[in-house]
Amino acid sequence: MHTALGLLDEIMSNKARQSAFELSKNIEQPYDLYNHVPYRIAVASNLLAIDRDAYIKNLTGLETREIRVLLNIGSYGPINAADIAYQSRLDPYSVNRAINTLMKRELISADNDHEKQRSKFVKLSEKGAPLYLKVIEHMQAREADVLQGITDKEKALLLSLLEKIELKAEAALARSAQQLESQGHTITRDQKELIRWHKRSSK
Repeated sequence: MHTALGLLDEIMSNKARQSAFELSKNIEQPYDLYNHVPYRIAVASNLLAIDRDAYIKNLTGLETREIRVLLNIGSYGPINAADIAYQSRLDPYSVNRAINTLMKRELISADNDHEKQRSKFVKLSEKGAPLYLKVIEHMQAREADVLQGITDKEKALLLSLLEKIELKAEAALARSAQQLESQGHTITRDQKELIRWHKRSSK
């Protein structure tokens, strides 16, 4: 049976990465960020950021938030800004800015079937649909490359764990915002949105 430390040694198999994370001798008890799950997820997220992919950046000419919003609209549209924000975990201000940019680029359009709704729905335009398909095709190829050597069972486990972490993180952030508000402090729009997301997830 593997011990926890033994498993960590096996996980930390890349020697170059190992040497980069040599703990400081200037502090009595330095914290090893390499074994801190949120930190590691953030590091992987930085590497997997869509706009850091040269092909996608060159293909779209869009910023990260604009690409993410385009993908959400393509996959789940017609959709409104609130649902895009909830799905992507982008703040509503960033989502609305991205929608405006995509509108100006004529990559998305208003959905006439939802005209009477209070919240505006958007969908891919004739110009945006082919771009969406090209981005998705490249993303699927990149996913296959990144997950090479990982089994379907391991992928399913990873997705399950990520969902648990996402919901736990949402709950923690919402709880922190609620505590701050209950103490009489003013909370930001982003923090209010986190509370709304958590209420929605908890239904």
